[in-house]
Amino acid sequence: MTTGPLIVQSDKTALLETAHPQAADARHDLAIFAELERAPEHIHTYRITKLGLWNARAAGHDADFVLDILDRYAKFPIPTSVRTDITETMGRYGRLKITRDLEGKLVLSCDSQAILLEVIKHRKVNELLGEQLSDTTIAIQDWARGQVKQELLKLGWPAEDLAGFAAGTPHEIGLDEGNWKIREYQSQAVEKFWAGGSGVVVLPCGAGKTIVGAAAMSVAKTNTLILVTNTVSARQWKSELIKRTTLTEDEIGEYSGAAKEIKPVTIATYQILTTKRRGEYAHLDVLNANDWGLIVYDEVHLLPAPIFKMTADLQARRRLGLTATLVREDGKEGDVFSLIGPKRYDAPWKEIEEQGYIAPAACFEVRVDMEDEQRLNYAISDQDDRYRIAATCNAKLPVIQKILAKHQGEPTLIIGQYLDQIDEVAETLHIEKITGETPVPVREELFEKFRTGEISTLVVSKVANFSVDLPEASVAIQISGSFGSRQEEAQRLGRLLRPKQDGRSASFYTLISRDTVDQDFAQNRQRFLAEQGYSYEILDSQSL
Repeated sequence: MTTGPLIVQSDKTALLETAHPQAADARHDLAIFAELERAPEHIHTYRITKLGLWNARAAGHDADFVLDILDRYAKFPIPTSVRTDITETMGRYGRLKITRDLEGKLVLSCDSQAILLEVIKHRKVNELLGEQLSDTTIAIQDWARGQVKQELLKLGWPAEDLAGFAAGTPHEIGLDEGNWKIREYQSQAVEKFWAGGSGVVVLPCGAGKTIVGAAAMSVAKTNTLILVTNTVSARQWKSELIKRTTLTEDEIGEYSGAAKEIKPVTIATYQILTTKRRGEYAHLDVLNANDWGLIVYDEVHLLPAPIFKMTADLQARRRLGLTATLVREDGKEGDVFSLIGPKRYDAPWKEIEEQGYIAPAACFEVRVDMEDEQRLNYAISDQDDRYRIAATCNAKLPVIQKILAKHQGEPTLIIGQYLDQIDEVAETLHIEKITGETPVPVREELFEKFRTGEISTLVVSKVANFSVDLPEASVAIQISGSFGSRQEEAQRLGRLLRPKQDGRSASFYTLISRDTVDQDFAQNRQRFLAEQGYSYEILDSQSL
């Protein structure tokens, strides 16, 4: 028997003792192939999933690598059934391959006639295929490359796509490193992505995902389509590309509700692409018609469902997904894997923090007691209304004031989900607010005042979750959110992680109504923070 921190069970869960001296190392290594399911104080529960193992295999790790990690940290011997399952699951990746024949047509091949017969007998796969060319090869319909990968993944046979990519229209793009240098982990991310052809790079907010995109463009040297969450994000991408690359303003177009420019580098919003005209996604077709050599998906974990169809049609293009977390609350991680590509690079947040590239952060859950009248209202309400009542309770307002006094003068974001709550906080505390209803020019003006220190506090809705660069923000007070979304936690914590000029650390507060669904949902958020290696201190509002 060893004295490691990990107990691996036959149901493919792994229990990690958080107080063990090796716990941090084990968490770092487990993240390569396992998903954190629960994260209370003392024991964290991981699950070893098929998709996690296939992502690890696509990143170049084999079953021996995974089993070595488990053996290194395990307190007891790994169950034989788990060892066998890991070996067999990882062995499935790449048995089926998508290539091109001498005439350039798509072909599905397998090293086993039996496996090929097994998959092609499924109706949804079969209707995407053409004629059988041999016992181990069959033609794929030209348009069906993405759909074939989706269906094979569902059957448990993830195909390795080796069919290559269209070069796109050449366009000279270089990095302009006059006043800055690309970081080692950013270079590694680009190398891993390029070696795999397509896939996802996972980096924390503030770690320079835009630089990874720019560096990939400088390797591709081709017309590039960049898909982003909103117009503010589009303009920040444009500003960064002008600053970091040899591209000029005239070479970069914005395709959004406000502008319809198609240039060698075009930045389009998800919103405009999912807008229907006469029942059709007209803008998808416009952009689809261009000869892109590279597609960059910013915040790939937020990809709207219609974009998956576009992505299935763009399988001949290199695709780079950028995200702080691969978790999707809709469970479509498999679609990201098959249509964008597997995870190619994942840098743990704490590792980048230790290198000084993102600010250290302390995370707190502050529990407040609801007033008697609201508690009674909560008790008699149905399940659908309870979260809103708990999340917007009046008792949070004095706690916000306490935290603001404690961090007086520090750049602070108060972040909420509900507009009436945001309005009340902004009005009561005389603080400027930004919501989806705030015109883009006003948003940009307020964000700029915050950046320069003209105003030190902003109340913001979820519009500030995505791709908003506020480098000096060092305090966040989260007053309500999207039902415990781990994606949202990544975005909101990420607002604070840009390194501060004076080296100070960040403080991330979440205000929770005690003994309500608000507290239940907070456990999901806590799981994300634990996944990234952050401690999570629970405070009583009276102790602030």
